[in-house]
Amino acid sequence: MSPRIGLLYPTRDCGEDDFAALCRRLDPAIDLDFAYVDWGPGIGRVDELDAAGKTAAVRELGAPEGLTKAADGFATTPDVVSWACSSCSFTRGLDGAREQAEALSAHLGVPASSTSLAYLAALARLDVDRVALASVYHPDLTAVFAGFLAEAGVTTVHAVSADAASDRALAAWDGRQITDLAVAADHDDAQAVLVPETALHTTPLLAELEDRLGKPVLTATAVTVRDALERAGAAPERAGLGTLFARHARHPPSSSAS
Repeated sequence: MSPRIGLLYPTRDCGEDDFAALCRRLDPAIDLDFAYVDWGPGIGRVDELDAAGKTAAVRELGAPEGLTKAADGFATTPDVVSWACSSCSFTRGLDGAREQAEALSAHLGVPASSTSLAYLAALARLDVDRVALASVYHPDLTAVFAGFLAEAGVTTVHAVSADAASDRALAAWDGRQITDLAVAADHDDAQAVLVPETALHTTPLLAELEDRLGKPVLTATAVTVRDALERAGAAPERAGLGTLFARHARHPPSSSAS
């Protein structure tokens, strides 16, 4: 039986269908459930906030007590849970991301992770420590992600920042916009290109992006799902879904939920 993944997600009707599309393409297909984390009452419209306001908002949304409260919204307890939001997990730093996962694991009694921790797991699996960032964020927030990676020994050799208005705006991006961002971010010294945003619809582009750039392109959807499956003790392989799901992907030694 395939594991059931529970994803905590920040905004309804954004990129959930991209996660579902990826899980359907795996063999066996993966059961998926979502629960939603409420934005703070004082935040208002995210697309109307300035850069500092957005950073504060996503940091607030990642408070461990809010995540555990939201996790009670799953229909049944999943086999593994992940906080499927890049910025809301990396803005608290590496220790903060681990605290989020530990709180969820203790609350639900199952393995737990987040998109940011999933990026670190993917980079370790592929033995990558130099990356380029195809960031949809403001440059200040992109720098926070680079700092998070640096805490784990990963160097950002190049980054571009699209400074998109909101995750809902990003959910409407088409394949050309995503591809253009990844191409602009690539650098000869980068071993992989990271696309850290779970609202983007990247599943149809996984193989195409890697063919175009000639290196792993790690999208937020792909790393989140692969990491969750690893933590649940299952790692389906499937051609056409990029390096992370290829048969030759290196598996690192097993580790704790952090």
